[in-house]
Amino acid sequence: MASGDGPMGTAHAPERGRSAMARATAIGVSTEAATLPGAQTRARDPHISGVVERAGGRVAWEACGAGDPPIVFVPPWQIVHSRIWKAQVPDFARRHLVVTWDARGNGRSDRPTDPAVHSARARAGDLGAVMDAAGVDAAVLVGLSGASGPMVVFADAHPERVLGLFFVCPSSVLGEPGPSDDVPFDEPLPDDRGWHKENLHFWRRDFQAYLEFFFGECFPEPHSTKQREDGVAYGLATDPETLAATAHAPGLEVAEVRAMCRGITCPTVVLQGTDDRISHVTQGMGLAGAIPGARLVLATGSGHVVNARDPVRTNLLLREFIRGLGSTS
Repeated sequence: MASGDGPMGTAHAPERGRSAMARATAIGVSTEAATLPGAQTRARDPHISGVVERAGGRVAWEACGAGDPPIVFVPPWQIVHSRIWKAQVPDFARRHLVVTWDARGNGRSDRPTDPAVHSARARAGDLGAVMDAAGVDAAVLVGLSGASGPMVVFADAHPERVLGLFFVCPSSVLGEPGPSDDVPFDEPLPDDRGWHKENLHFWRRDFQAYLEFFFGECFPEPHSTKQREDGVAYGLATDPETLAATAHAPGLEVAEVRAMCRGITCPTVVLQGTDDRISHVTQGMGLAGAIPGARLVLATGSGHVVNARDPVRTNLLLREFIRGLGSTS
C-alpha cells in the first residue's frame, strides 16, 4: 500500500451512519477532551477525541455538538493545527455535529517526514478516514488555504459524501503564484529579508523568527496582535524538519485540478480576502471560476486567515450557505 493512500488494517472497520458517540463507545475512543500541552481554555471542549491509524502515521480528530448537516473543518498547511478553527467550532457545534482534525505534522497527530504522506491525495484519504471514524456519511467541508487540494480531490472521488464546499482563501494552482513561490527553499540564501525567511536553512537557525514573519503576513489587518501570537504558538507545535517534508510533498497539476473541479456538482462558496499576502487573490478567484456554479465572495481589506481575523463575517456567511442546503443552522 502506498504511503497515505488508505487506512491501515485495524481491528475495527469503519461503520458509517452511526453517531460519533456510539462509535466512540464501541471502539474505545476517548470521550474526554484531549489537549496539547499549554493549550488555552476552550469555549467548547470536544465530547469525543480519537486517533485514526493511517499508513505513514496517526491522525488525531475531535468532535462536538449534534445536528445535521455535519460539518468537517479540513486542516490547512501544517504550520497550524485544528485550533485555527476556534472561532467557528463553538458557534456551529450548537446546531451541528462538528468534526476537526490535525493534519499529520502538527497538533496531536504524528510527525512523519515522508513527503508523500503530506500530498493532497494522501490528505484526502485522511479526510475520508476521519469521517469514517466519526461516523459521518456525508458532510459540509470547510477548509482554509492549503485545505483546498484535499477538498477538491475528495469531492471528485466521493461526491456522495460532500454536501457542500466552503473554501476560505484557498491556496490553488489556478491563479498567480504566491510571494514565496520563486524563493529557493533548500539552498542557502545570501540574506534573510522578507520571504527569504521561507527557507529551510533559515528555519533551522531561527524558526520562531520565520513564524513571526509568516503570521504577520497572514494577518496584515490592523489590531491583529492576538491572531499573530496564536499563529506563532500553533507553528511552534511543529518543527522545521516536519514542515520541510510538507514543502517537498508532491503537488497537483493544473490540468488535473481543472478536470476535478469541472466534475464538482455540490454547492460551493469561496471566501477570498482581497489583501491576501500568502496565496495570491487570483488563486481563490481561479478556483471559484473552475467549479460550476461556485459563488465567489470577496472580503475587502481582509488578509489570508479571514475565519480567525473576521469570524463574524465568516460564520454568518457559512450559516447562510448551510441554510441554502435546506438544513437548519
